[in-house]
Amino acid sequence: MIFQSAKSLRGEVTIPGDKSISHRAVMFGSLAEGLTEVTNFLQGADCLSTIEAFRNMGIEIENTPEKILIHGKGLHGLQAPASILDMGNSGTTTRLISGILAGQPFESTLTGDASIQKRPMRRIMEPLSMMGAHITSIKGNDCAPLQIAGRPLHAIHYQSKVASAQVKSAVLLAGLYADGITRVTEPAISRNHTELMLRYFGADLHTEEKTAAISPNPHLTGQKINVPGDISSAAYFMAAGLIVPDSEILIHNVGINPTRDGILKVCRQMGGNITLLNVKNNGEPVADLLVKSSSLHGITIQGDIIPTLIDELPIINIMAACAKGTTIIRDAAELKVKESNRIDVMVQYLSAMGCDITGTEDGMIIRGGAPLHGTTVDSHLDHRIAMSFAIASLIADGETQIKGSDVVTISYPGFYEDLAGLMH
Repeated sequence: MIFQSAKSLRGEVTIPGDKSISHRAVMFGSLAEGLTEVTNFLQGADCLSTIEAFRNMGIEIENTPEKILIHGKGLHGLQAPASILDMGNSGTTTRLISGILAGQPFESTLTGDASIQKRPMRRIMEPLSMMGAHITSIKGNDCAPLQIAGRPLHAIHYQSKVASAQVKSAVLLAGLYADGITRVTEPAISRNHTELMLRYFGADLHTEEKTAAISPNPHLTGQKINVPGDISSAAYFMAAGLIVPDSEILIHNVGINPTRDGILKVCRQMGGNITLLNVKNNGEPVADLLVKSSSLHGITIQGDIIPTLIDELPIINIMAACAKGTTIIRDAAELKVKESNRIDVMVQYLSAMGCDITGTEDGMIIRGGAPLHGTTVDSHLDHRIAMSFAIASLIADGETQIKGSDVVTISYPGFYEDLAGLMH
């Protein structure tokens, strides 16, 4: 797909449902007894992979345009899958479902696309094995495909090496099937959607500082869930509204959970004009965001804020390229093991556009302010790379071609249409 610069962006956009929350709604609804009704569910490829996986284990899930209806069978209601469970491109599905499958009385095999088969699974295999699970990397490389033979599980207190909601969630979900209270302590607090939603379904789960603890065998009951808009998807329109001159965008119904709102803090620290309107809290805080063109300046991004914006760092790179001065990003080595090596890919293509950017072991140094020009970008089948460079193209001279641009269907099927609707 070919993109060109925009003179201004004006209008309103409603962001699709949050990907992390949509995944969990299907998983926890399947483990609850009775009906779970989910509105504003993200109809992206990753979340559809989660639906198919639980259908494969005997859960009836109705997917209609208005809502998802999950007919849960309780904590012990899953059946042995009729075939290999295909995770598609979804790291969330792969890692969280491993925690659930570790305690089941059957064997299962998980696989996924080429990207998933390169992503590190040792980080969940290790704690789940400590609990008594039997998980094998079929190729012996600590990646999918994974073979999981369900076993009775033991409670542990796991000191996670990384601040990862996927690792934390895998252990807590296995803890539902353990013989005591399971605890996870992180080096920094990662997104807490699992804790909030499991409690909402009826789990006995407590958090204290950087530790989450869950008791086994709760009675989970079906619930109604309205999924807030995904702040990770909103981030592209936030960035676009800030960097494209003479722009004003109203973004509706965005989740602003404090474990996810690092992008808001960074935008404001860089000088971005973003106003929160209609703030509400129904379990997950949401707001409308009014974004206006701003003169941005470089900052240093590091430490505990990194887990709250790890998925937004590619688009933050684009903002930094447009900002005056130097932006330094540290403590973000996790970028290397996402859908692509996002450090290498961002450095390669921002450099090709004329940005002065240097990659480091755990981040990058971006000396902003130079004019950008169009180039050809390979998305590396990474939705966040494709969307980030679509935004970069708006302020670049000439044409920008993005190969593999349709990969955005993973998290935001209507992204290009929504972006085009704002152009003037």
